[in-house]
Amino acid sequence: MILSQYVNTFGQAMLARYGERVHKVAIDAGFTCPNRDGSIGRGGCTFCNNVSFSPNGRQPKPIGEQIEAGRQVIRKRTGATKYIAYFQAYTNTYADVVELTQLYDEALKEPDVIGLAVGTRPDCVPDRVLDLLVNYQQQGYEVWLELGLQSAHDDSLKHVNRGHGFAEYEEAVLKARSRGLKVCTHLILGLPGEATEHHIHSLQRVLALGVDGLKFHPLHVVKGTQLANEWRRGEYQPMTMCEYIADVVELIKLTPADVVFHRLTGTASSNVLLAPSWCSKKWQVLNGITAALAKQAGHAAVAENQKSLPGVFVAKSPACVTV
Repeated sequence: MILSQYVNTFGQAMLARYGERVHKVAIDAGFTCPNRDGSIGRGGCTFCNNVSFSPNGRQPKPIGEQIEAGRQVIRKRTGATKYIAYFQAYTNTYADVVELTQLYDEALKEPDVIGLAVGTRPDCVPDRVLDLLVNYQQQGYEVWLELGLQSAHDDSLKHVNRGHGFAEYEEAVLKARSRGLKVCTHLILGLPGEATEHHIHSLQRVLALGVDGLKFHPLHVVKGTQLANEWRRGEYQPMTMCEYIADVVELIKLTPADVVFHRLTGTASSNVLLAPSWCSKKWQVLNGITAALAKQAGHAAVAENQKSLPGVFVAKSPACVTV
């Protein structure tokens, strides 16, 4: 079973577009976050590790060195020779346009880097930043704006101290897509107080506005966070792997086929992860999602074949698959 048989994955989308494998190379450009430096708030989101988010504790290597390190790993693993510079760490549009241009240009000067993926908050994409990204796209680069929405429910965003609501996301995504920029939206499953119906509603609101890509992440508890304190007090219970797989499969079913899935799960390093333990088992989760999608596809085929046979019972797919 192969995930891309059932899901429009980013890897397959890039293969179809460029005729060869294209991989993202993650970059830490030394940005901070307005929800930490006092511009919007302090302390950051309740699920963010306070130590790892301290700019004073980070000394990112030059962008060229980071790309080279990622290049070496990816080439050994897949043989890919084309890359997208993924500005991933923190809020990657949170600077003056002149500084952003210098950073993005530094990545794009690498001859095998064919584009940018820029991760940021919905409240940190002013018109000048969007116009800058459009300029790169007009030069022929592959450009993705990755917006960390996490939830379409304002009460959930307030609970995790996100510092913005759905209105900021709506404004950002409409401006970006009106310019022709591709948007990938990040959603977290398992936020405090949320269940399957909340995840579905968040997806529906995102799809209603229009989106080109999606990323799903399970909420995990890491050391040095307010969420860790809530978890220790018994005030927060993470999703089980079975529940997460079931919800991801349901969301995939509701998503149009042309939307590209950049990620279906997320992990945390073992030295900071507190719960749930399965968040360190990326491939086990992906295999479970693939197995569930395959089983549903199989049942759908059987049901189609047996439509003309009255009285035949076709079992429904299980709520989730554990592997």
